[in-house]
Amino acid sequence: MPLLPNTSVHLTCPHCSKKCKGSTGLSRHVNAKHRPITPPPDDERREEHRFSYVSHPVLTGTPCDATGQELPPYGRPSTQPTTTGFEPFNSRSDFDFAHYHFVEVQTSRAQIDKAIDIWAAQLAPHGASPPWRNADDMYKTIDEIPGLGPWKTYNIKYTGPRPERNAPRWMDETYQLVTRDARTVIHEQLRTREFKDSIHYGPYMQFDRDGQRIWSNLMSADWAWSQADQIVKDRGAEEAKGAMFVPIVAGSDKTTVSVGTGHQQYYPVYLSPGNVSNEARRGHGNSVLPLGFLPIPKTSKKQRKTPAYQKFVRQLYHACLACVFRPLKAGMTSPDIVQCPDGHFRRAYYGLGPYIADYPEQVWLSCIVQNWCPKCEAPPGDLDSDGHLLRTKHVTDTRLNVFDAKKLWTEHGIRSDVTPFTAEFPRADIHELLSPDLLHQAIKGTFKDHLVTWIGEYLDLEFGKARALEIIQDIDRRISAVPSFPGLRRFPDGRDFEQWTGDDSKALMKVYIAAIAGYVPSEMVKTLSAFLDFCYTARQNSLSSEDLDNLDFALRRFHRHRQIFIDAGVRTDISLPRQHALKHYRRGIELFGSPNGLCSSITESKHIKAVKEPWRRSNRYHALLQMLQTLSRMDKLETMRRDLAAQGKMEGSTSWYTQMSMVDGWEPSAPQDDNGEENDEENELGPVSGPTVLSSIKLASRPESAYPRNLDALATHIKQPRFPDSLRRFLWLQLHPDSDLDPHEIPIADCPTFHGIIHVYHSAVARFYSPSDICGVGGWRGSYPRNDTVFVEVNPDISGIGGMMQPDAETGLWVVRPEFDAARRRVVEVIHLDSIARAAHLLPTITRSNLYGSERNIPVLWTGVS
Repeated sequence: MPLLPNTSVHLTCPHCSKKCKGSTGLSRHVNAKHRPITPPPDDERREEHRFSYVSHPVLTGTPCDATGQELPPYGRPSTQPTTTGFEPFNSRSDFDFAHYHFVEVQTSRAQIDKAIDIWAAQLAPHGASPPWRNADDMYKTIDEIPGLGPWKTYNIKYTGPRPERNAPRWMDETYQLVTRDARTVIHEQLRTREFKDSIHYGPYMQFDRDGQRIWSNLMSADWAWSQADQIVKDRGAEEAKGAMFVPIVAGSDKTTVSVGTGHQQYYPVYLSPGNVSNEARRGHGNSVLPLGFLPIPKTSKKQRKTPAYQKFVRQLYHACLACVFRPLKAGMTSPDIVQCPDGHFRRAYYGLGPYIADYPEQVWLSCIVQNWCPKCEAPPGDLDSDGHLLRTKHVTDTRLNVFDAKKLWTEHGIRSDVTPFTAEFPRADIHELLSPDLLHQAIKGTFKDHLVTWIGEYLDLEFGKARALEIIQDIDRRISAVPSFPGLRRFPDGRDFEQWTGDDSKALMKVYIAAIAGYVPSEMVKTLSAFLDFCYTARQNSLSSEDLDNLDFALRRFHRHRQIFIDAGVRTDISLPRQHALKHYRRGIELFGSPNGLCSSITESKHIKAVKEPWRRSNRYHALLQMLQTLSRMDKLETMRRDLAAQGKMEGSTSWYTQMSMVDGWEPSAPQDDNGEENDEENELGPVSGPTVLSSIKLASRPESAYPRNLDALATHIKQPRFPDSLRRFLWLQLHPDSDLDPHEIPIADCPTFHGIIHVYHSAVARFYSPSDICGVGGWRGSYPRNDTVFVEVNPDISGIGGMMQPDAETGLWVVRPEFDAARRRVVEVIHLDSIARAAHLLPTITRSNLYGSERNIPVLWTGVS
């Protein structure tokens, strides 16, 4: 049998589904992107990270069969994959061709036609032909794949009172809601195999070895537990026993696809099962899918201010949301049979869960007056005072029955002309369900829109526009001069860019405080420092009771220090809804777990695949119908790819699989798993809060060849004449590990000599725990060498970074200073690789004067949370 071209095996990464060329490529990819922190010995790990878990006593997520009958313990799933072959495609190569062109590179219709024509030309001499004549034929095959069901369109018109003549146009328009069946979508998400190790079938509580509560995923928090209790109360323990609770996490947000072609906007609604972990929800799989597109009424500016129009658009908004989620309503009171990632069926109770939205969206969802708080009754002019009553469905209903519309509006911030869509669903309180939004409330709101803007306004007031511009230019210059560091974005032009993204703001937060210190009063620097402490604590993947206390402490400091902006004349008051929302973070975390799993950055990132890319592939005329068709085809291809991968039919490259399928007796083997065994409790429930070890360091796999191998020759080559003596003292310390002598006090004559071969490595990989940086860091790519700095452990009796340095009282940045010996020379020492704690990012010392009294050295090191 002749060999086919390009028959090298392509292996799929188990972490991110990336295809790698051979085992070497897979190892290189895993080491670069997914290298775990080296674990300590088992006994040390058990001692340091001993967690206890309490699962809900009734809603335990016990497997059952397709009829709802409970399976015996350790029973294996009896289900079969929805796809058993490559139908409706003829072969793996046909499927890969369609998936590659439609999903991976998103080839245009004309380019697909050309690719098929070239394919036909190659097959013609052999008397064969491609499976399709053109792109339309390929699209018809894709459409035959079973999918998430059709998109349905609902036409809606205004039916309220009309003027006798000259009715505004919006009263005659037909508005279209486009949605698909929410129950079908949630079934597809729950059966996704990739979530097998990232799903929680019932509420649980996690505690560390000191008894502190740990909040992480949604199912680890109070709301899921209380919902389970309410289900047991309503349905009875016998009926609910063994069922699972499925929170329905939703989100909606307008997005603009093109300003240049008429300010085209779309209003997608997204759906995610609350059982998946925060990491899975932030990933690029199908944990968050578009469920519908809300209508966007348009009218003149004059009409937008009329009470009739404002009432109509809000009623339209809530009626559409109720329609979108109505297919799930029956499953909120009676269990629905769903298939889960492990292949088992389970009885599931649904419940409307946290709603991801920015502040303007929260105002519409909660039916309150603009500038009021959707979570409590704090009035717009005094949002941050204490003692305000929390909003609840019961309190709002009571006020609606007692007070007139004017009093509701002016004294309680309640709109009486519209009812939240959650009113028709059991156990749903929209005021409770609004989750903290890190992106718009903290990162883009408080930091970018408020603090950075206010500091610029302060400089204008204090120094005049000309001098303020010079200072801002110097601040930008210092931001642009920040040394490179893996995962740290560079700002070559400072912070002066037209359109900020959330990533821009998060990157600027890491370097901004060091750039402004000395140019603004100390209280302003402390305000920013306190806010950063709050923000980085809130961004952690899991938070303990102590973390929540630190969160409250940072917020109190922030509120105390921000008074400087009023004293300096920048603000007359600070009563802002997005800053006020920070007061509700502790309760929000206790209800829903870590905010990074319910952030609007998740839904905004989905706009790219769900709205913007499908729009670009349309011809712009009646684009929504074309976009929906594109989304359906992409979903079908991705669903089929997952099913084929579960059967082992996506193993290797297309050519390798084709060649192997021609071998007599060869059959693809499905990936092995342990469906019949119970998982370890820690893996089944919550994530570990913190690292198993502080860090791990691993040298590059190969030494460099362009260096001398002799000690003295190497010292001359690298221009370090003290290197030989330092190495001999290092060897003495290795022979005398219990010695208390300082290395520089050891007589060189007492140290062993070294005549062996020395290898030089240019790089090492440092893996370290960064609780508030959920994105990880990358490597270094550049045309010149980078001389990294590292933290070295010098006092093992003090935990963490506190054994190395002290934080600055004003900025919260950690301060390091060079060490000199008695001769005033920089200390040179050879250290053990294991003593390196992690990579360090140093900022240069900045000396400023003539602004606020005496000359002052600004702290130089940023490490995250002080």
